[in-house]
Amino acid sequence: MAKADELRLMTKVALMYHERSITQSDIAEQLELSQATVSRLLKKARQEKIIRTVVSVPPGAYPELEEALQKSYNLKDVIVVDCETDADSIEREIGAAAAYYVETTLKQDEVIGISSWSATLLAMVDSMHPLARRSGAQVVQILGGVGNPLAEVHAARITTRLASLVHGSETSLPAPGVVGSPESLQIMQEDQFVKAALALFDKVTLALVGVGSVAPSKLLASSGNVFSTDELGLLREHGAVGDVCLRFFDAQGQPVVTPLNERVIGISLEQLKKVQRSVGIAGGKRKTAAIQGALAGGWINVLITDHFTARRLVQ
Repeated sequence: MAKADELRLMTKVALMYHERSITQSDIAEQLELSQATVSRLLKKARQEKIIRTVVSVPPGAYPELEEALQKSYNLKDVIVVDCETDADSIEREIGAAAAYYVETTLKQDEVIGISSWSATLLAMVDSMHPLARRSGAQVVQILGGVGNPLAEVHAARITTRLASLVHGSETSLPAPGVVGSPESLQIMQEDQFVKAALALFDKVTLALVGVGSVAPSKLLASSGNVFSTDELGLLREHGAVGDVCLRFFDAQGQPVVTPLNERVIGISLEQLKKVQRSVGIAGGKRKTAAIQGALAGGWINVLITDHFTARRLVQ
């Protein structure tokens, strides 16, 4: 226990610093102390419980859920957003949170990989503000974006718009996400523009991906980049619960290996796992099992989701 004289000085310094917002250097000058002594007194005041830090959590913030998910799945970061239960609200709010995440964490000269055929990623780029600086970023499409012309506009918009917002360059992947045969895949991979995109996959430092259930989303279904009903049945028979970039996995996160994998033009799960920040941007009850599988496999290491899904995941 500190002596009464030291306690009085601690209290005085604490009040000046925390209540009157006087800087440590000004406190030192006013009280004829060294700045190191002021710093030491403030530290000791915390130990003596003279200073007690209280964090008031505002409505719509879920720090405990975020921490629980981060610990449960060994994640780098978790962002849990407040929203209504309908799918549009979930997509919009998750997309807005992902936009803020990119705006505030993007480092200089990153290689950003972004998936196609995701309504949530589309909501993200629609919510983003242009960066105030030139990032030197290179944005590469990591799943084929050629398909139905109307849906293809969305896939191109995601990549092109993001590159514009970060004042970076763009490398598109001018190929379908799913081709008809392994032979078609080999031919497509020889295209010089496809080759240029594929060559960047191992250099991606920030991956922005949706997480899909086995049943395709409306946007993916309308694009034509889907497997047939029988092929989806085959995936389910092998235990598939979801996919990232059309690479399927089971409930334990293990890759589901079928011949269908040889018809996808996109980043592999193994490549995705090596990315420094692989950000899964997804939510909703329909995708809970898929998100859990993606987390269990370590295919994503940052999660941005809604609070309903977060609660289901921690349970």
